[in-house]
Amino acid sequence: MKSQDETLEEWCRLLLRAFELEDVDVDINEVLSVAGVAAHSVVRPAAPLTTFIAGLAAGFKCASGQAPDVHAMQSAMDVARAVAKAYAADEAQAAAGSPAAGSAGTSAPSGTPRE
Repeated sequence: MKSQDETLEEWCRLLLRAFELEDVDVDINEVLSVAGVAAHSVVRPAAPLTTFIAGLAAGFKCASGQAPDVHAMQSAMDVARAVAKAYAADEAQAAAGSPAAGSAGTSAPSGTPRE
């Protein structure tokens, strides 16, 4: 029986081949890490939504020539992680009854580039 890691590697290769992206290197652990941050900082269903949108942003950045694959993907993951953490902080402040420092729903956290 295959391990979870082996299954994910195989699945990733199959998807990349299906989308004709065989030469793209995907850091599965990074994707899962960002998904975990989103799931725990927002709500569990935010994990696939976050990784989809981060991938979409990376794809647009690559397609427009703004960044090579690796940099576009890392940038998108960094933004997604930062926004999820800022959202959790804003929610915690709101739950504590203090006004939120910023709105995670309308902008990226300060110092974080917009995709």
